[in-house]
Order: sequence, then C-alpha cells, then structure tokens
Amino acid sequence: MVILKAGTRPPWVGLGASVWLQIAAGNAFNFPLYSHSLKSVLGFNQHQLTMLGVANDIGENFGILPGIACNKFPPWVILLIGAFFSFFGYGVLWLAVSRTVQSLPYWLLWLALCVATNSSAWLGTAVLVTNMRNFPLSRGTVAGILKGYGGLSAAVYTEIFGILLHNSSSKLLMFLSLGIPILCIVLMYAVRPCTPASGEDSSEHTHFVFIQAASVVLGIYLLTTTVLGHFLSLSASVSYTFLVIMVLLLIAPLVIPLKMTLYPSNHFKLGTLGRPFGSADQLIQAGGNLDKTEPLLTPSSSTTNLGSFHKSDSVSDVDMLLAEGEGAVKKKRRPKRGEDFMFREALIKADFWLLFLVYFAGVGSGVTVLNNLAQIGIAQGAHDTTILLSLFSFCNFVGRLGGGTVSEHFVRSKTIPRTIWMTFTQIIMIFTYLLFASGLDGTLYVATAVLGICYGVQFSIMVPTASELFGLKHFGIFFNFMSLGNPLGALLFSGLLAGFVYDAEAAKQRSISCFGPNCFRLTFLVLAGICAIGTVLSIVLTTRIKPVYEMLYADGSFKLRKKNEEPRQLDLGK
Repeated sequence: MVILKAGTRPPWVGLGASVWLQIAAGNAFNFPLYSHSLKSVLGFNQHQLTMLGVANDIGENFGILPGIACNKFPPWVILLIGAFFSFFGYGVLWLAVSRTVQSLPYWLLWLALCVATNSSAWLGTAVLVTNMRNFPLSRGTVAGILKGYGGLSAAVYTEIFGILLHNSSSKLLMFLSLGIPILCIVLMYAVRPCTPASGEDSSEHTHFVFIQAASVVLGIYLLTTTVLGHFLSLSASVSYTFLVIMVLLLIAPLVIPLKMTLYPSNHFKLGTLGRPFGSADQLIQAGGNLDKTEPLLTPSSSTTNLGSFHKSDSVSDVDMLLAEGEGAVKKKRRPKRGEDFMFREALIKADFWLLFLVYFAGVGSGVTVLNNLAQIGIAQGAHDTTILLSLFSFCNFVGRLGGGTVSEHFVRSKTIPRTIWMTFTQIIMIFTYLLFASGLDGTLYVATAVLGICYGVQFSIMVPTASELFGLKHFGIFFNFMSLGNPLGALLFSGLLAGFVYDAEAAKQRSISCFGPNCFRLTFLVLAGICAIGTVLSIVLTTRIKPVYEMLYADGSFKLRKKNEEPRQLDLGK
C-alpha cells in the first residue's frame, strides 16, 4: 500500500526526476566503453568477452522480481534496491579493472556484471510503472519520452567518460558504483504514484511537447559535441562548459512543475475516482484524511471491475456469497484484451507470445550488434568506436521517442495498432543487416544509424502495447517478462553465434583480433533471417489486435471503462 499524491504538479515533478533516473538506468549501455579494458587488462578472449556481454544483458533485463515488487512496495524502495545493486556490482568490477584486487575469478566477474546491470531493471521498472500509471491516457507518449532518455543515456555517459573521466575505464566503473546510488537517494522520494486527471487537459499536450523538444535538443547536442571532440582539440574549459550545458538540458523537464508553481491553475479537474481536486499540492480530502492509500498499480480499465473483484484477495467468501445471492455475480469471467490480466491468464493468450516473439526478433538481433559494436567497427576499419556508440545512442533515442509519438498519433487518429511500426522497422532491419554483411566502404555509419532507429522503436512500441492489451494492474511483470527477449537474443545470437564466428575468423588470421567483413558476415545473415520471421509474426499480431484498438480508441482517445459499463459490477466496499 502506498500514498497517492493528488494535484496537477506532482506527476510532472516525478516525470522530471524520472528523466535523470532513466539516464541512470541506462548504465548497461556502458559495456562497450569498458569492455576493451576487461579484455586487455584481464586477458580475456572474444568469446569470454561476449559471454560477459550476455551477463550485461541478462542483468539489465531480468526484471521479474522488480515487476512483482512494484505491486507491493512504493517506488522509493525499488529505487533503493537498484542503488544497492549498482554499488555492489560495479564496485566488484572496479576492484578487478583497477587491479585493486588481483585475480578475481571469471565467474565472480560474470555475476558481478549481472548484479550491476540488474540495477537498470529496478530503476527502469520503478520509473516506468509509476509514470505509466500517473499518465494512463498518454501511455505511448510517456513510454516514448522515458525510453527515449534511456536511449540517450549511452551518449550522456560517453560525454562524461571523455570529459570528466578522461577515457578511464576504472574511473567510469567507480563513477557508476558511487554516482548512481547517490542520484537514487536524492531523487527517490520525487518519483511517487499520483492521482491523475480522468480527462485530457490541453496544457498536458503542451507540456509533453516541451519535454520531447528538450530531449531532441539534448540528443542533437550530445551528438554534435561528441563529433566535435573527435575531430577538434578542445580545451579543458570548453569541454567542461559542454558538460555543464548537458546538465542544464537534463534539468529542462523540471521547468514544467516550476512553471505550475509560479503560475498555478485555478480550474478544477476530476481525479480518476471522480473526486474534484485542484492544482499544485492539494491532497485528496476523504473522511478527513489528507492522503488516500491505494496499491501502486490499480486497474486501468475500471476501479471496481468484476474481473478484479474475483481476483482480489481482500474479498471474503461471505462477500462473494452475498453477491451471488443478490444476483450480481453469476460466474467467473476471464478478462478480455484491453482489461486487466493476471500474469497466469496472459500466459495462455496467443497475443502475449506473439508480442514477445516479435519483440525478441527486434531487440534480440539489435542487442547483438550493440554488444559487439566496438569489434564490428574495428573489423571494418573504424579507429574510434566511441563515435559509433554515440551515433547508435542518438539514433536509438530518435527511434524510442519517435516510435512513441508517431504510434500515439496514428492510434488515436486512425486506430492503427502500434505493432505495425514494429513490422515496418523490422523490414528495414533485414536490409540493414545485409548492408552490414556486405562490408561496403562508407556504409558502416549509415547502417549503424538506421539500426539504432529501428532498434529504439521496438522498445517504445512494446511498452504501451503490453499495457493496452493486458492492463496496468500487473504491467510491471508483463513489461519485464517481455524484456527477457533482450538477454535471450544476446545469449543465442551474441554469445553462441557472434563470439564463436569472430574467434574462428581471428584464428584463421592467426591473431587475437579479427579484421575484415568475414568477422561478422555469417552473424548478420542469421540476424536478417530472424527479423524476416519477426516481420511475419508482427503482421499476424497486428491483424489480430486491430479490433482491440478500434474498441479502445474509438473516440480518438484511450477509453477508460466506467463503472456503468459492466452490467455485473458490484462494489462490496460500500
């Protein structure tokens, strides 16, 4: 049970703080920045390094526990657990890379990396679940913004790595070990579940546009400064000025609650339960209590939905018998798509597994390239792979932000299922992998940019789609289960395929490192085939869920079920 904060300002304070925490949750993207040190300092071969990349992805995406915990504990508890994992995991890696402790076993480093990057799952789940609930009518937009900033995190860390940490892997690991916990402790009480308005506010759209514009400016700025730092010799003062400007751009989303404080709105809105509340910090008035206690995730379709009634642990057998005697309850009805599902109920739905497989094809193949991006760049003649990482990060951000925004527009105006954009992008990914496999001169950066955009779209589409099909009540579990497609793809395509192919080609060249397009050609051809399968499955899924979206967005906005929409509803709490 957690406290619901009422008013128009708290959700925006939480969203602004969540931007920073989402950047922190992107710490797993740093693996290419220090992977070369793991290989050179600790003497690992490419296969061992690739398996560490798998550990990186397993930790980042194993979020079933955070998904369960977010229904039982407030967000600050989830964030605190993530902070501890970051401190412990990256601390062990720092001890190894800095040679503070000699000869740490490989298995311990593998586990430490899993624990370190698992902080991403805890942080990401806390901010995403909380904000999706705080803005239930703008799920695609919120998912796009948060996942967009998550995509920018690699570029943010690259900026810090180059300017503040002077390209030192050991300093980066210490920064992650100490910096992320400090940030979580400072901001953990700002991210809290709030009572959102039940109707759409015209100023809400303006606020979202402002945050999207600020994120685009930040993305362009990060890419520009990274390129300038690569081609020009910048003084220390100029470099630190770049860093300060980056921090100011990250603060930009907090301008919205500041503006709402200085220029408060006097009109009243209706909360999710139909109670009037004003702007700023006014709390719900209920029976003399200033706060209303409810679970972190309540049903998105209805507050007293019959399906939730049957599943509620708080409803006694006596209540059920009384309900049956009054004729209010006749038989247990399974939820329909668009309503709140229990996890076990979703597992038997074909749409659930289709969404998982489509997501697996997109992100599982994309993360293989991301984990091996440094080696791919070196194999194809790139001398500084940080440019590749920054380019991929920026385009990943564009895909995440754009995927959420574009899908939100078309789902409201044309009731087109969001998954159609996964279909389009995976078709593009097929040709992108073939372009990588060709090894043509001058195509490396273009292919990396296109892949980054398509890879980002997969995230911002999966998140709102899962919540729309299966509800927000157990969204944390659904989201994190879907996210397992990422480490599963890394294990199969990166750990069991790319690493072996690379080492085999390097052995033919009688070298530790491999050079030339043959190093990853077979891998790229397999990835193209995986995306072809994903495209077919995505078409099937889009066709199946088209009627659901026509029902949910029939009037041009997301339809929250009201109490009188279910003929067999009964509120036993009255």
